[in-house]
Order: sequence, then C-alpha cells, then structure tokens
Amino acid sequence: MERLCSKLLKEQLSLFPCISIIGARQSGKTTLLKSLQGDWKIFDLEKLSDNLQISEDPDLFFRTYPDKIAIDEAQLLPRVFNSLRVAIDDDRNTKGRFIFTGSSSPSLLKNISESLAGRVGIIEMSPLTFAETQSRLDSSFFDAFSNSQISIDKLFECSNTPCSNINDIFSFWYKGGFPEPWLSENREFHRAWMDNYFQTYIERDIGRLFPGINGEKFRLFIRLLAGVSGSVINYSDVARSLGVSAPTAHDYFEIAHGSYLWRTIPQFDRKSIKRLVRHPKGYLRDTGLLHYLLKIPDIDILNSHPVKGASWESMVIEEILRGLAGRGVSADASYYRTQNGAEVDLVLEGMFGLVPIEIKYSQTVSSRDLKSLADFMDEFKAKVGIVINNDIVVRKYTDKIIGIPFGMI
Repeated sequence: MERLCSKLLKEQLSLFPCISIIGARQSGKTTLLKSLQGDWKIFDLEKLSDNLQISEDPDLFFRTYPDKIAIDEAQLLPRVFNSLRVAIDDDRNTKGRFIFTGSSSPSLLKNISESLAGRVGIIEMSPLTFAETQSRLDSSFFDAFSNSQISIDKLFECSNTPCSNINDIFSFWYKGGFPEPWLSENREFHRAWMDNYFQTYIERDIGRLFPGINGEKFRLFIRLLAGVSGSVINYSDVARSLGVSAPTAHDYFEIAHGSYLWRTIPQFDRKSIKRLVRHPKGYLRDTGLLHYLLKIPDIDILNSHPVKGASWESMVIEEILRGLAGRGVSADASYYRTQNGAEVDLVLEGMFGLVPIEIKYSQTVSSRDLKSLADFMDEFKAKVGIVINNDIVVRKYTDKIIGIPFGMI
C-alpha cells in the first residue's frame, strides 16, 4: 500500500543530508524504510546485534557507513545523534545520506533540536488515512491548501472526486488506521492486537522513556483519556479523578501527546471581542484504539453510543491533519469556542490563509448549523469556511461556505 509520505520522503531526501521519520509505533515507519529504492542499509536498534554494532563506537560506525544508512527506533540510543552530526558535517553538501525513525518524540525531538538543527528534514508518519486505504493519494481537497490562497472555486473541484462508499467509511472509522488490525477481517485478531499494543505502549515505551512514572496511575490515565476524548480538557478535573496533582496530570497529557497517542488542540489564540473558553481540546488519535478502550464491539453499537459525535469529529480532524502533514503542507491547528457556546471544530492557519472547518456527522446541514462558522468568518475576516459532512455531493451554502462530503476529501 503506497503511503502519502512516500513522495514527501523522496523530496526531502533531495533537500537534506538527513531525514527523521517520527510517529506512533506500528504506523508503518519500518515498512516505509524497506520500500526505499537503491542500496540503503537498514539498522534496527531494537535488534541486539545492530544496537551493539552502533553503540560500541558510533563515530567509527558512521565512518564505516557514510552514506545510504537508515536507523530504525533511533531514540533508543541518544548518544548516536552527536556522532551523526559530525558525520553530516564531514560532507554537508551531499543530500540524502541518512534516515532515522523514532516512535517517541519527547527524547527524539530534543536530540534533533540540540544536535541536528538545520541538518535534518522531519516527516511525521501517522497510521493510515482513509484516503490511503482507498488507494486515493491525489486529492482536490488537499490541493486547494497547497496554493498560496485557498478559494471556494478550488475546493469545488472536489465535485470531480467519486464519493466513497459509506460502509467503507464506517469500517475505517470503527477500526482506525493502524495497518495490521485494519487489514485483518478477524475480530479476535483486532482485539488481541489492541491488547498487545496497549500493553506494549504502557510497559515498554512509557516505562523505558519515563522510568520514574507511576505505571498504574498512567495506565488508569490512558483509560480515562478514552472518556474525555473529543472534549475540552480541565487538568484539575482529570487530576482529581486520578488522585494526582494538576501538574502531574498536565505532564501525563504532555507524554501522551508527545508519544503520538493523543493530540492536544489548543484554543484559537487571536484577540476576540467575545469571551473564549481557554482550555485545550484533545482526542485519542486513532479511533480504533478509542473504541477498543471504550469496549465498543461493532459499528452498530458505535452509531448509537454517546461518544459517536466526538469520535466522528476526531476521526475527521485527524484525516485532515494527517493529509496535510503527509503532503508537507504546514498548518497550525486550533479550535474556537466562546463561553456562550458558539464553536468551530477546527481552525487551520497557514500560507493558504485562515480556514475554519465545521464537522457534521449528518448528511443535511441547516442554516442554523452554519451560524457559528459564519460569525467566526465575519469577526476574523476568513475568506473560506468549510463544512465536512456525510453528504454525497459538494454544496455551496453561501458565497464563502462550502460543504464537502468526508468521502471526497
């Protein structure tokens, strides 16, 4: 299955001597390395023999292998980064020499910023997008964000895209995007895989990266995340539920966000005439893991479950952010909510401009559903507003607001 970031990786290799591919465990980073064309040699730091070969003398290792070297799970050997910097600087003008991957960003990004600043291109690789599962990597929707200024006319070109089958959409929504469980039709395998993933994340990844953490509290915290996914987060309330201090709860959220399990969405930060909610929102990034933690057994139960709206919203937001990242489009993401209840689910800001996006599970959108979006656009002078829904055609609701079915993005 071709991944969105494959093209981006080729482009980055022509620009930088070193590329970092970061993202959640089991999202496909190792598989991407194995698809590299040419004489690339791959070292896996979870493999004892490879780890020993590099760790005994990293400087000698890079003198021995000065080009076309990929190191998987590089965060397991932090001292390799100083040697990597020296190796890059010995031949700074040659591009595409090294690739390393990592599944835990707290330590990895620190090493990148301290040792490899200016020398490395960074690609975030997420689990599968819905578009990838449909083998549809070209997208009029995302092409519209690649321009210097997004426009309604450019977005309307989504009309030329066939709308995906609703059952395929719901299957992806329920199962999530991790490649192995998504590819399997066996429900028992899906459950067993999620069991193993959860245990591995808690006991190996978090336990190894943060040896002083209270494992039982953090395990409880992850299960609590499923209950607050898609909502505005109050750290004090979470702390009371866990029996820990508010700073500790905040640290837990930072760890979950930094290890790609959770995505924190900050409040839109621009001077407003209205009183705004100041807490961040957040959600579990994979809906399959969310539904596993909530013990939702199938799509029928999900469609009648109280979490349906929040789960659908988080899946759509993640699809959009993964799609932008996989194409190398830089965007700041936030949400907007006033204390009077007016809300915009996602606000994107980048070279393409300021774009508020409202997300609806329904097929039909009323004029009342557009009020918060329209008010936001008036206040902050946004030129385009988008509604993502379950319609089957693209619709222009106003001269500035367009509705696009999820199955077409």
